[in-house]
Amino acid sequence: MMPFAQISILEGRSDEKKAELIREVTEAIHRSLGAPREAIRVALYEVKKTEWGIGGETAKKLGR
Repeated sequence: MMPFAQISILEGRSDEKKAELIREVTEAIHRSLGAPREAIRVALYEVKKTEWGIGGETAKKLGR
């Protein structure tokens, strides 16, 4: 079985930070499930701040 993690994040993070997140999530899945690293898939979905709502307001309006 191939574990597949999907993560939604707000836009604006560097490529280095996104790569770090992918590595860390891969390691967490490897440790917790014992899945081989090469079988683990991680997909990041960046959402525009104007399309992410928090308490009825957009993240952009809230300065996030």
